[in-house]
Amino acid sequence: MSLNATSPSASASGKALSVLFASTFAFTVCFAIWTMFSVLGVPLKTNLNLNETQFGLLIATPVLTGSLVRVPLGILTDRFGGRIVFFLVLLICVPPLYLMSRATTYTQFLVLALFVGLAGGTFAVGTPYVARWFPPHRRGFAMGVFGAGNSGSALNMFVAPLVIGAFGWTMLPKAYAALMLGTAILFWLFSHSDPGHRVSSGTSMREQLRVLKDPRVWRYCQYYSVVFGGYVALALWMTKYYVAEYGFDLTLAAFLAMVFSLPGGVLRALGGWVSDRFGAYTVTWWVMWVCWVCFFLLSYPQTQMTIQTMQGPVSLHIGLNATLFTILLFVVGVAMAIGKASVFKFISDDYSDNIGAVSGVVGLAGGLGGFILPILFGALLDITGVYSSAFMLLYGTVCVALVFMHYSYRRAPRAGTELLDPTLG
Repeated sequence: MSLNATSPSASASGKALSVLFASTFAFTVCFAIWTMFSVLGVPLKTNLNLNETQFGLLIATPVLTGSLVRVPLGILTDRFGGRIVFFLVLLICVPPLYLMSRATTYTQFLVLALFVGLAGGTFAVGTPYVARWFPPHRRGFAMGVFGAGNSGSALNMFVAPLVIGAFGWTMLPKAYAALMLGTAILFWLFSHSDPGHRVSSGTSMREQLRVLKDPRVWRYCQYYSVVFGGYVALALWMTKYYVAEYGFDLTLAAFLAMVFSLPGGVLRALGGWVSDRFGAYTVTWWVMWVCWVCFFLLSYPQTQMTIQTMQGPVSLHIGLNATLFTILLFVVGVAMAIGKASVFKFISDDYSDNIGAVSGVVGLAGGLGGFILPILFGALLDITGVYSSAFMLLYGTVCVALVFMHYSYRRAPRAGTELLDPTLG
């Protein structure tokens, strides 16, 4: 007898897909709002007369909150289910978004940015919420699709310059507040709950966090701080980089920055499929090498040289033009998209019963990278005056990650599966 549309398996499959797409849509909107200062910060820098370090702190502040709340939100998701937690976070973000349109001082923007940053914590809610609706052999792809919501940063780079150009910067927070409210309603209508996905209420928070003693968790934190933290930092920094380094206007700069952000989010689904097929270790290893090569090339500053020859002085210019720079940045975006998915494939394989707590900690590490790096970008720029110093810093972080990864797995064959022995490394 063939299964009909009302059979339990068909119904469960339909709910799983509905949860996946509702969560992905909501996370895309949240990520757009989480990174809104990548565009909004450019006119605010001029209006508030900020230096580079202050600008870096402003664009990174929402990332701090979104990172710090990931662990508690992940645990709450394990205990109460992803639907209600996701919905409440969406609603809480609406008032501070609207109030941002009335802010006038740097301090006010920083305080409101802290509350808006809660939107970034939805990653730690959606990851376990989505993963538990799918069997293990499909979780990598499902979490990759959900993680494609990172492309919300590209959505922001497309929408924000248009809104600011047409109505002024104060309209953007109002528009995003309305968008977040509408998203919360749509999410509730198209998502579902399954009490069987919750951790037993008899399980204490200490028992949930006990898994953090496993050294594998801290390795995943390091990898994710590179591929996700670096992605967030660049997504926040690149619009302003194009404006300052190449002299582009805000609209063109945001569009070119989107060339990095869009594949960095959308192709995460591809990363999930590749990780399912070839294994998390192999995929992550090659992602790090691709980033290492690209960051090395991107690090070279614009250089003017004068060489004395027999015919007189000859001037040379060495540096990346906007086209080559954007191509390399696109490659980095693709690599980071795949790497973000491969790291969470590690987690879904090793911690299927405690995904919320572990993904919260790993997401925290990645988010803190996304918070600290823009501030360091600004500080380095204030100190050196060299715009490519941001890529010099990223090159160093990838070097450390490669060395750490090599020695952590030195006794493992270069296969496509993660080690099961937590004592290694």
